[in-house]
Amino acid sequence: MLDGARLTAFDVLDGVSGRGAYANLLLPQLLRERAADLGERDAAFATQLAYGTLRATGTLDAVLAPLVSRPLAELDPRVLDLLRLGAHQLLDLRVPAHAAVDTTVALTRAIVGTGASGLVNAVLRKVAAGGDRAAWVERLGGDGDQRLALVTDHPRWIVEAWRDALGDEAELEPALLADDAAPEVHLVARRVPREQLAAESGGQPGPWSPYAVRLGGGDPARVPSVRAGRAAVQDEGSQLAALLLARAPLEGPDAAWLDVCAGPGGKAGLLAAVRPEGVRLTAADRAPHRAELVRQALRDEDDVEVLVADGRTPPWAPGSFDRVLLDAPCTGLGALRRRPEVRWRRTADDVPPLVELQTALLDGALASVRTGGVVAYVTCSPHNDETVAVVDAAAGRDDVEVLPVAPLFPEVPGLARGDHGQLWPHRHGTDAMFMALLRRTR
Repeated sequence: MLDGARLTAFDVLDGVSGRGAYANLLLPQLLRERAADLGERDAAFATQLAYGTLRATGTLDAVLAPLVSRPLAELDPRVLDLLRLGAHQLLDLRVPAHAAVDTTVALTRAIVGTGASGLVNAVLRKVAAGGDRAAWVERLGGDGDQRLALVTDHPRWIVEAWRDALGDEAELEPALLADDAAPEVHLVARRVPREQLAAESGGQPGPWSPYAVRLGGGDPARVPSVRAGRAAVQDEGSQLAALLLARAPLEGPDAAWLDVCAGPGGKAGLLAAVRPEGVRLTAADRAPHRAELVRQALRDEDDVEVLVADGRTPPWAPGSFDRVLLDAPCTGLGALRRRPEVRWRRTADDVPPLVELQTALLDGALASVRTGGVVAYVTCSPHNDETVAVVDAAAGRDDVEVLPVAPLFPEVPGLARGDHGQLWPHRHGTDAMFMALLRRTR
């Protein structure tokens, strides 16, 4: 009999590496399918194993590479995933060495074959003989940034990007370590009183958003208001990003709002709930399947329009809207807690083309807003190139004024990043959302 928790964790790793799956979507599906065979404790262990191994992939590979006689990329991908799974247990979890090795060897024998199990057995015994993570980090050596990358399970380029964004060396390691912690589930009370949602879910009101509830555990899909569509899962930082648009000071009429990259619909759903009476909300996304998700999120709302449209070449007339939200496509470095494999999928080479897209979308958003209207530019990334650099380029125009973000959220400490806003996992318990506010002056 194979260990059900470890087999489930392997199936997640295999899906991520072999099919490009996302762990935060695949794992819940597997746990639901195997609920009859996995108890609550095994499900929790499978979650810890899968997310922990994915998060630590770079460090685990650095440990494994000198112990294998050929490049890791030449191994059967299933064998490499099994080696990572076993090494994570040895280096990071309180799993006895014999249990970590024996169960991984048994999985390998069943999944790949006897020959591969011999390799896995030999390599994992060398990992165990080398001590814990601290001993391996010391043995691997490297400069300060390389050590920090190994200790915190981040690629070096992300370590450097977070340092640049934080501007405070003392905060860098705590911020990266907080990025590794399993996040709480946050709910948003769209069309239900927050107190009722907290009582239904057993959660606590969030400290920053007046619509947020934070859960200590449990399945949010079982909460009655979530099932009924009156509430939804949404990071509290994402809620603040939507509220930025609603709270922004406005000159003139306030009747037409636009969410220009609206999929999958979380921010649009909150905007629809908080807009004043009489405000029409338009939500657009260039991908038809994402636009359909937005339609589902807004299905119970009146006076909304969902379009398949590209914000760089919008179908609406210039100056059609009073408020525009641009939640721009980005590297997603601010949500690595929730998508642990993304830190190893992304590279520094992904940033320049995204900056080009973000710049074009912001130009389109500024063209879409009337004189005196406001654009909220938001990314789920703190990377300087995707955030302040994009906004600074737009602010160089003679018809754009940057408005300060922090005064609109006096209840949120440590938010200001110059005139912009920046949330951090270690400061706020949210994703690392960046927020900027721009006004068209003519």
